[in-house]
Amino acid sequence: MVENVIWPVALDANHSRSDGRRVSLNLAVEEPTVDEIAKAVQQVGYDAVIERDKTYPREYEARGRVVVKDADDATKSDLLGAVAAYMQALRE
Repeated sequence: MVENVIWPVALDANHSRSDGRRVSLNLAVEEPTVDEIAKAVQQVGYDAVIERDKTYPREYEARGRVVVKDADDATKSDLLGAVAAYMQALRE
């Protein structure tokens, strides 16, 4: 069973690549929440578990994280790209 962790900073347009952003700026969104990320993960077709009390190591504020279960058929980059694209569609 493969578990991928998606931190909000990985999809945040306000952060640079060196700060932890993992998608390109044209896919990134402003201040994503774990609820939005979990909804996007579920729409892409995977199970998502929200852990609200977790803090990304380079941040001081706990924004949480989303654990994606059973994503055996996708790489993390593919998963992040699909989730980011769906989040942009949700916000429009």
